[in-house]
Amino acid sequence: MLIKYDYVTLMLINMTGGLVILAWFVLRGLAQENRKHWAPAFALSGAIAAVTGFTMIFTWPLPNPYNIPYGEMSVLLGLLFLASAWALAKGWDLMPIAVYSIFAGAAAILIGVRMMCLGLTQQPVLSGVGFILTGAAGVLAVLMLRFKQSEWLRVLGALLLLAAASIWAWTGYTAYWWHLSMK
Repeated sequence: MLIKYDYVTLMLINMTGGLVILAWFVLRGLAQENRKHWAPAFALSGAIAAVTGFTMIFTWPLPNPYNIPYGEMSVLLGLLFLASAWALAKGWDLMPIAVYSIFAGAAAILIGVRMMCLGLTQQPVLSGVGFILTGAAGVLAVLMLRFKQSEWLRVLGALLLLAAASIWAWTGYTAYWWHLSMK
C-alpha cells in the first residue's frame, strides 16, 4: 500500500520562521529609513509558503477539508511575504500590501473559528487560536504601519506574532516527530 505523505510540517516551520521575522521587523525594522536588507528574509519565507500552498491546493495531499485552510492560507501568506519583499527591496510603501492583508487575515480568523467549531485537527483549539492570532496580525497590519512610531503598538504587534509563531512551532515540531515515525 502506498502511503501518501504531506509537507504540512515544512509549511508550519516556514510560517513560524516568517512570523518571527515579521515580529522582529515590526519591533526593529518598521521605523527604519532603509529597510531593503529585510527583503531576502521575507522573500525566503514567502517563496516556500507560496510554492507549498499552490502545490497543496492543486494536489490535495491531505484529507478533506484540511487542504483549504493550510493550502489557501499558505498561498495568501506567501504572496503577502513576497509582495512585502519586493516592496522593501524597491523602497516602496507597504500600506497597499497591509490593506490586502486585512482580507487574508479575516479569512484566517474565520478559518480558525470554524476549525474549533468543527473540531478539526488533533488539537482544534490550538490550531484555531493559531489561525486567529495569525489572522489578527494581518487585520492589524494597517495600524502597525500607520502608527509605526508607537513603540507600545509595535511591541503589542510583535507579541501577537510571536504567540502565533509559538503555536505553529509547537504544531510543526510535534508533527515532525510524529511524521518521522510513520512507516
